[in-house]
Amino acid sequence: MACYISSNDNRFYVAAETRYGSVAAASGDNRFPAVKLAVRQQVERAARRDKAGGRTYVGVPSGVRRSTAFELATYMTSWTNAPAEPAYGPLFQAALGGAAAMFAGGTVASASDSRTIRLSGAHHLAPGQAITSGGEIRFVAAIVDAETVQVNAPFSVAPAVGSPIGATATYSLETGLKSVSLYDCWSPAGAVQRILTGAAVDRARIKVNGDYHEFEFSGVAADLIDNSSFTEGQGDLTEFPAEPEVLALDYAIVPGHLGQAWLGAEPSQVQTLTSAELTIDNGLDLRQREFGSMVPRCLAAGKRTVMLNFSLFSNEAESTIALYQAARQRSPISVLLQLGQQEGQLFGIYAKSVVPEAPEFDDGEAKLEWHFANCRAQGTFNDELYVAFG
Repeated sequence: MACYISSNDNRFYVAAETRYGSVAAASGDNRFPAVKLAVRQQVERAARRDKAGGRTYVGVPSGVRRSTAFELATYMTSWTNAPAEPAYGPLFQAALGGAAAMFAGGTVASASDSRTIRLSGAHHLAPGQAITSGGEIRFVAAIVDAETVQVNAPFSVAPAVGSPIGATATYSLETGLKSVSLYDCWSPAGAVQRILTGAAVDRARIKVNGDYHEFEFSGVAADLIDNSSFTEGQGDLTEFPAEPEVLALDYAIVPGHLGQAWLGAEPSQVQTLTSAELTIDNGLDLRQREFGSMVPRCLAAGKRTVMLNFSLFSNEAESTIALYQAARQRSPISVLLQLGQQEGQLFGIYAKSVVPEAPEFDDGEAKLEWHFANCRAQGTFNDELYVAFG
């Protein structure tokens, strides 16, 4: 006898599409853990003015346009499939635009200070890419030579000769955006299986210092396909695909209080950060009003907005006072947020030029707290933000 379907009997896969709206093949390695996927599909209900002799609503014709929106939430988890791209990496590519820039790691060749790292061979790094050492993640601010880089903030301990420099996957901004296919698979096998095709991330949020570090992605999609109503041609498919091979999903969730914050024109580590939230807004629009198509044909990105909100306890530290002065003068600061504190469980956010807004003084509790809201990142050309796994 049919019974309820448990909401825990759910598996998610994501794969980058090579052509908008064309379902990308997924494998077991594309599976990622998620908290929730909400999908809403609506048909356009244009008013009918034909005189039918009564006041009864007579419905809409078949084949009208549909609009599809989604919201996806997940926790930051350990990077278990390194050196391959993290399983939910395609979502960050969809949010930022750039494909993952992979760094295989290396070895420190000679004595370095805490910001200048010389490797034993050519590093092949570019400005904005990340490296890790001793459970910390930093981003390349400058290339000194083929073997040497300078990072954006000092390591707590200068890497010693022979010590390893860890592998990273870095995502940067691009003018164009990619779409992904999201597989929503369920048990038992007779349940409705779904694929969200042409999923484009309009807004991404990264939340710091909650119970867990959280990633949220929301946007619009070309269509929602399911195995119960599938017709040939949807998503450029001839048949509804079977779920990829179900592999063991072994990961650890990273507690939200673990990490580091480096803020300021000359970045200093801030020990009193209470919360932070980074938002990427792509201003997406879809080609969905054109004659001859029921579903959108492609996506178009508008003006990008990268916004940071953060709060901290006020004190007399020179670095804290400098943040307030920068906000009053609207002077750009560098921002580095490190989530996690051990290799394989690191995520970094680097915005090299953020204009802080004057903080709100919150004196409602025992300690004075400053709330910096709507601090916008700026840059020269697609360089206002980098994120990386390590």
